[in-house]
Amino acid sequence: MNILFTCVGRRGYLLRYFRENMQPSDRIVATDMAPSAVALQLADCSLTVPSVYDDSYIDHLLSICREHSISAIFSLNDLELPILAAAKQRFVQLGVVPVISDPEVVDICFDKYRTALWVEQQGLMSPRSFVSLSAAEAALAAGVIHFPLMLKPRWGSGSIGLEVVDDLDELKTYHQILQKKVRRSILAQVSACDDCIIIQEFLSGDEYGVDVLNDLHGNLAAVAVKRKIAMRAGETDKAVMVDNPEVENIGERVSQRLRHIGPLDMDVMQRSDGSYCVLELNPRFGGGFPFSYEAGVNYPKSLIQWLSGSQSDLSTLRQRNGLAFAKLDTLLPLPTNQK
Repeated sequence: MNILFTCVGRRGYLLRYFRENMQPSDRIVATDMAPSAVALQLADCSLTVPSVYDDSYIDHLLSICREHSISAIFSLNDLELPILAAAKQRFVQLGVVPVISDPEVVDICFDKYRTALWVEQQGLMSPRSFVSLSAAEAALAAGVIHFPLMLKPRWGSGSIGLEVVDDLDELKTYHQILQKKVRRSILAQVSACDDCIIIQEFLSGDEYGVDVLNDLHGNLAAVAVKRKIAMRAGETDKAVMVDNPEVENIGERVSQRLRHIGPLDMDVMQRSDGSYCVLELNPRFGGGFPFSYEAGVNYPKSLIQWLSGSQSDLSTLRQRNGLAFAKLDTLLPLPTNQK
C-alpha cells in the first residue's frame, strides 16, 4: 500500500504515525510546493508540485498516483480541499481512494459563515455571525451582540487574519484593513467577494479540540476530546485529554449529519453560561490530532485496515483521559540550496 499526502508542510508527525502502522514494503509519498517543507524529509518519496491553483495541479497529482501506484490520497491543507473534492472521481478512476469529503461537505466547512448556519440548522450552537459590517452594526445597536467581537477571513486557514476589536471605531477600521490584507494573501483567490470577512461574537471560555473520526463511507468510528491549554500559530500547542460527554455528543451529531469522509477537526468553546458553541469544522487531520494519537487513538491503523478491505477494531480508537502533552520544536536537515 502506497499513500500520498499532499501539502504536507510541517505535519511530519502524521507521516510518522502512518509509518508506524504500515508494512515495511509500503511507501509514503509526500508533496508540497515548497522544497523546504519539513515533512517532505520524512517521506519515502518527496516531490515538489505546482501551487494548488495552478491549472496543471491535479494532472501532476494524477501522474504521481500512476507512477507510484498510489492506493489512497490525503490532503492536509484547507485551500486544497475544494480542488481535490471537485476532482475525486478522476482519482477513483485510477483506482485511488481519495480520503476527501464531497464538495458540498467541504464547502460547508470551508465557508465559516456557512459553517455557523449549518451548525444552527442541526440544533447546535455557534457564535452569532455576520458577513456584512452593516448587519453587525445593526445587531450591536439592537443589543443582540456586544463588544468584544472577533474578525477573521470567511474562507480562512490557521490563524491568518484573526483580530479582536473592542469598539465601533476598531470594528470599522479593522474590517477595512482585513479586507485589503486578505486580498493580498494566499486567501485572495477564495475571497474574491465583498463579504469575505466574518464578524462573530467573541467567546473566552474553555476551548476543546475534537477529532470526529469517520470511516471511508461517512460512518462514525470515534470521537476524541481534548481541552486546549495553549495555542501557537493557530494550532493546539498544549492540551489534555478529557472525558466530556456533552462535547463528545456534539461530535457524534456532527458526524451523523455531515457524514464527512475520514477525519474532521472540530473546535468547540464553552460559553460563560456553560453551553457549548461549535467554532469551526475542518474535514482533514488537524494540528490537534497528535494529542489524540499519543493518548491511544490509533486512527491511522483503522484507516489502513479499511483501505486494505479489512475490518477495524474500534477499541483501538479509545482515548486515555487525563494525559497531557505539549509540542516540542526540533531541527531536521534540509537538502542544500533550498529556499
